[in-house]
Amino acid sequence: MRTNLQIIQEHYAASDRQDIAAMMADVAPDARWTEAAGFPCAGTHVGPQQIIDKVFKVLGGEWEGYTFKLESLIDGGATIAGVGTYSGTYRKTGKAMQARVVHVWQLDAGKIRAFEQFTDTLLVARAMT
Repeated sequence: MRTNLQIIQEHYAASDRQDIAAMMADVAPDARWTEAAGFPCAGTHVGPQQIIDKVFKVLGGEWEGYTFKLESLIDGGATIAGVGTYSGTYRKTGKAMQARVVHVWQLDAGKIRAFEQFTDTLLVARAMT
């Protein structure tokens, strides 16, 4: 059986190769995915399809080269934190951004139950205006 840390490592590896199916493979049907207030996809989205439609499709459509570069993972057992940097160029303005970010993951019984993002939304907003 994989550890919670391995599940999140595999999620990020799938993200790096833009494999949405693999990214969602361990997301529980009722998982709560929360994007920070002020972020383009702000709010809490429930379940894999809402996460895909309201987060990943939006970011992929509005941003050129949108990426998350993982720098470290903190293993807290049922809680895993990923620390890194977002970057990308907002298509409508042509402005680039880089913003530090922390992702906090909650897992139970081998499934991702919750995700919460903490980032500097002002840096993202500046690229969008």
